[in-house]
Amino acid sequence: MGLLEERVVLVSGGTQGVGAAVARAAAREGAAVVVTGRRPEPGEKLVAELRGGGADARCVPTDVADVAQAQASVAAAVTAFGRVDSLVNAAGLTSRGTLVDTTPELFDEHVAINLRAPFFLMQAAVRDMLRRGSPGTIVNIISSSELGGQPYLAAYVAAKAGLAGLTRNAAHAHRFDRIRINGLDIGWTDTEGEDATQRRFHGAGDGWREEAGRKLPMGRLGQVDEIADFVVFLLSDRSGVVTGSVIDWDQNVFGGLD
Repeated sequence: MGLLEERVVLVSGGTQGVGAAVARAAAREGAAVVVTGRRPEPGEKLVAELRGGGADARCVPTDVADVAQAQASVAAAVTAFGRVDSLVNAAGLTSRGTLVDTTPELFDEHVAINLRAPFFLMQAAVRDMLRRGSPGTIVNIISSSELGGQPYLAAYVAAKAGLAGLTRNAAHAHRFDRIRINGLDIGWTDTEGEDATQRRFHGAGDGWREEAGRKLPMGRLGQVDEIADFVVFLLSDRSGVVTGSVIDWDQNVFGGLD
């Protein structure tokens, strides 16, 4: 028996990066998996991989910035499997902007994807759990930047800080419903999206990962498989009664000074 045997897990942003790693880890632990993303091609490729390993998996093309599409992805999972036991909010936007140069449009994009989408995905998933009178688990992928962050991430930090507060609020509201909601403040992680971001915004070349790693305490960037294993732990009964926790998943100690 795997940690998520007979569970139905919905992963927003599950077609690449952290989300795809979570989908793989959940499937490996026995879950039926629904992944969402804006591009259907990588989603269908991932689903084929998961099915090849014996998992039941579906892809629901979704732009989570559209509330109707986000909530429809939960409805699609319920239609396919009868329920949603666990939700992982992994979809995210990391485009740059400081306090002085962020436009209202960029700010709204960050709020739409990094805060509003998780809010209404949680709303839909929790409604399904309440309808069935069943426990459930939710993990929000947040960011260590929500604790302050870099100057060029002003809108991103605002939205992710909101998501951290929302995680605690929702966990408190639904603790007696046995719905456990936690978050991960992840640090610098090696993903396809981070590679694209480093090249687009920071002029990074092919060796940027190694260069970045040399400056970090553990000598490397965080890996998506490591995060995925931790997410599965939080989704599973193995994490016990833990709820309302926003956990620092990073190699730096926030508040520590040299």
